[in-house]
Amino acid sequence: MAAGPEGLKYTKSHEWVSVDGAIATIGITDHAQEELGDVALVLFPEVGRMLTAEDKFGEIESIKAVSDLYAPVSGEVVEVNEALTNSPESVNDDAYGKGWMIKIKMSNPAEVDGLLDLAGYTALLD
Repeated sequence: MAAGPEGLKYTKSHEWVSVDGAIATIGITDHAQEELGDVALVLFPEVGRMLTAEDKFGEIESIKAVSDLYAPVSGEVVEVNEALTNSPESVNDDAYGKGWMIKIKMSNPAEVDGLLDLAGYTALLD
């Protein structure tokens, strides 16, 4: 089974990135949500916050653990997935769709090139 969808980029800390122009949509991978178990809470940064790649941008809490979330790219937080406030289980149900977490307007789009592709992320999990 594939570790995630083709066309996304991945981090060693199990975040995924989808790029559309200068906007990076970020969430956690299916592998990460499986390891966490039932997600109960997601804590987001404020819209407008500037992040540097690898900065902690929030936390995700489950019945098993609390884990930090890290920004794969640098830039300004332009949107957070407020729907997860009332439905954090969307991360478990649809990690690559409704379970997205934040959107960042990238200040350095070239950072995406340093992230893992699907083959690299799959190899990391093996």
